[in-house]
Amino acid sequence: MLQQFYPQVPHSYRYELNKDMNLSAAHFIPDEKAGVCKNMHGHTYFINVTIAGDQLDELGFLIDFKQIKDLVHKRYDHTLLNDHNEYKEIFPTTERVAEQIWKTIHEKLQSLPHQPKCLQVLVRETPTSYVVYRPKPEELL
Repeated sequence: MLQQFYPQVPHSYRYELNKDMNLSAAHFIPDEKAGVCKNMHGHTYFINVTIAGDQLDELGFLIDFKQIKDLVHKRYDHTLLNDHNEYKEIFPTTERVAEQIWKTIHEKLQSLPHQPKCLQVLVRETPTSYVVYRPKPEELL
């Protein structure tokens, strides 16, 4: 999907899974300082999620790729990001979108007995602009 190299996270886990996906969504940043971004507009977001771990589940997965897609794509595709509860008190900037995707995935991973970790979320807003969210090590616990 991204069809290019993206930043790698150094780690010592045995397994690393990367899931690429894209979705279409609109947003706006309701502040004059946001310039033209204060107007509603849309993007085709390209997203990469990096998950790693030392243990696999009983089927041999860190997590099924479809579960990751369901957590992100089903939630945001063809929506107005500003309408989501997680953006009621913060603006849906690309930085915040990457952070919220990480939080959603992290919550799911914590419920799994083998405890894989989401190490990075990359959100590309345009062909020339992207954000990488990496949690602090203590957030992975």
